[in-house]
Amino acid sequence: MKITRVEAVPLAIPFTYGADAMTLGTGAWKQLDFCLVRVDTDQGLTGWGEAFAYTCRRATVAAVNDMIAPLALGHDAADIGGLAAKIQKQLHIFGRYGITAFALSGLDIALWDIAGKAAGLPLHRLIGGAARNRLECYASLLRYAEPRLVAEYSARARSEGFAAIKLHEIADPAVAAARAALGSDVPLLLDVNCEWRPAEAIAAGRKFRSHDLTWFEEPVFPPEDYRALREVGAACGLPLAAGENYCFATQFRALFEARAVQYAQPSVTKVGGVSEFLKVVALAQTHNVRLAPHSPYFGPGALATLHLLAAYGEPAWFEYFYLWPETKPYAGVLDPVNGALELPQGPGLGVDPDPDVLRRYRID
Repeated sequence: MKITRVEAVPLAIPFTYGADAMTLGTGAWKQLDFCLVRVDTDQGLTGWGEAFAYTCRRATVAAVNDMIAPLALGHDAADIGGLAAKIQKQLHIFGRYGITAFALSGLDIALWDIAGKAAGLPLHRLIGGAARNRLECYASLLRYAEPRLVAEYSARARSEGFAAIKLHEIADPAVAAARAALGSDVPLLLDVNCEWRPAEAIAAGRKFRSHDLTWFEEPVFPPEDYRALREVGAACGLPLAAGENYCFATQFRALFEARAVQYAQPSVTKVGGVSEFLKVVALAQTHNVRLAPHSPYFGPGALATLHLLAAYGEPAWFEYFYLWPETKPYAGVLDPVNGALELPQGPGLGVDPDPDVLRRYRID
């Protein structure tokens, strides 16, 4: 079964996140960027993947079309590992990580979708079977800064049934407001997006410790400073989470060998796709690190994450991006009910994107 076409399908879907949208940063980010990856074969099967594209859509699209596609055409679609190794080696001179890895991730996800369709099986059956068919979600809030708004949206998400709440705040009053609104029994997670140098992160973490955080996510810059991560966790006494900005299992191996985190956060649209994600899971289990995937997506990356989580042997939450897109590529499939998503059971990822959404929101 040969690959006959690899095509980036760029989308831009407007979104809102409540009446106070302008409180997020400059207020300039008002659409979700997608880079779907379509792969066709000579046997008539089409697979769909997703390459990370938030605010970097044009660069990711160019990487898929100009760098990944020429190397994939004519290759055996079933030889997923062999093609990934070939592409990684041939493109390494342009940098192993970042946009190149995002584009490769989209191809890999699409090939796993094809593998499932060829076998007539959902992805989770190809990787060991589902331990659960209902995946609990945590609500991943945007940064509101204003404590009143943080409390309001935390309480709202909890009332909708989400198992836990994740903030993206950097000020203690905002975190305190969320804890007060949620009470003591609701898991509270905090992602500060690599905000500080180590000493500053330690000082902040010691303040946050009183809020009983389940994890303190990406406290230091640069994110690959594994020694600094370990020092921050030890000094502030909080469990650490990291990994959404890492590509390929080699970076995660270094993270785990440094004993820097308690939660690993591979992103299937960044790490190298399903293939690399599975390697990270195996490494995490060997090093006694829990899985907490980065998954604020509404495309094939979200579906792939659901299958990967379902096949994971331990309970783990799905990260649900707490905002409201104008539409979604998969109508109803990624709409939580009482804070949970059902695992798709169709072949491959389980469902193909809505062609009408692709037509209306495509932006070349």
